Amino acid sequence: MKRFEGKVVLITGGSVGIGRATALAFAREGAKVVVAARRELEGIAVVKEIQATGGLAGFVRADVALESDVAAMIAYAVETFGRLDVVFNNAGVEGKLGPIETLSVADFDETIGINVRGSWLVMKHALPHLTATKGSIVNNSSVAADLGMAGTTIYAASKGAITTLTRTAAIEFAKAGVRVNAVSPGPIQTDMGARFFGSLETER
Repeated sequence: MKRFEGKVVLITGGSVGIGRATALAFAREGAKVVVAARRELEGIAVVKEIQATGGLAGFVRADVALESDVAAMIAYAVETFGRLDVVFNNAGVEGKLGPIETLSVADFDETIGINVRGSWLVMKHALPHLTATKGSIVNNSSVAADLGMAGTTIYAASKGAITTLTRTAAIEFAKAGVRVNAVSPGPIQTDMGARFFGSLETER
């Protein structure tokens, strides 16, 4: 039996990069996967890739910064597959990078809104369903939360908030039998990674 046979996994930001790779990995381990993202064409392509190998998956378009989208996304997962066992809170943006004096309040609000408010909203709406299954939440933080990187004040602050949010939620959710953890990736070969550090082609 595969590790996640019979489990339902929701992945936000599941259309590209880490989210896409995670969706495919869970599907290989037998999970029913819900891919949630703003990028509809790419999200549907991930679902088709899973289905082509005999897996079960569905796509829902969602902006995690909007509570109505988050509520609908969670409802879609439960209504489509009957339960919810795992949430990978992966949706996020690097936002505007640069010296702090060049950044605006709008830049701050956009990044914090997606990365922090989005993660908080997903946990809030997923909790009742994860309580029923004694499930798990994994939040995607970053090494930027712990390492100083010039030009990333807003992004790093958002990831630091996610790390602290995870610690606090882990204590709060424990009484409901729901585990909350975070991962903190370093540089990854994704579109976002290329925008941060340059592409492999550039470095060659």
